[in-house]
Amino acid sequence: MVQIPDWVFEFHGHKCPAMPIGYRAGLAAMKKLGVERASNKELYLVCENGPAHATACFLDGVMAATGCTYGKANVEKKNYGKNAITLVDVKNKKAVRVAMNPEFQKKALSSEFVKLRSQGVEPKDIPPEVVDPLIEKILAASDEELFKIGEVHESHIRDPKGTFNWYECEICNEIVFENTTRILNGKKVCIPCFEAH
Repeated sequence: MVQIPDWVFEFHGHKCPAMPIGYRAGLAAMKKLGVERASNKELYLVCENGPAHATACFLDGVMAATGCTYGKANVEKKNYGKNAITLVDVKNKKAVRVAMNPEFQKKALSSEFVKLRSQGVEPKDIPPEVVDPLIEKILAASDEELFKIGEVHESHIRDPKGTFNWYECEICNEIVFENTTRILNGKKVCIPCFEAH
């Protein structure tokens, strides 16, 4: 059975089935690519799930497993409403797509946990006797039961370099990095000030 470190649940904030599924998806993608968790930008994650749906927690699990984070700028969210990822090995230009097995997902979406969530019950308020067996089932399942794992393929994903150059916005006086600075009437400004004028 796969084990999820306690810090992952603490980071996520509550127990639910979607986050562990995401964690497993990240592990499955790394296994298929033959890579380890990213400490820098060795991996790049494209996540297909989106906001405000029953399994959006999936992304936190994927990020915890892979080490890809918004802070490292190696996560891209497509908002397709699917629990699927493409993980890219940046150095070797290889990628793999991992998507939830539709049969497993249908069963998960008909669970008591999802029924309670659809009635407005917050995840932290769902009893352990409802959520814990779901998590145990996810951790005990094989990758094949949980996912459709694609073949490793070539990837030509960009490898953007961060900038250390910055300006002081000439309207609000806050610091803005060069790659997001806009010019407004000859002044270097941040995006919010640019959009407000």
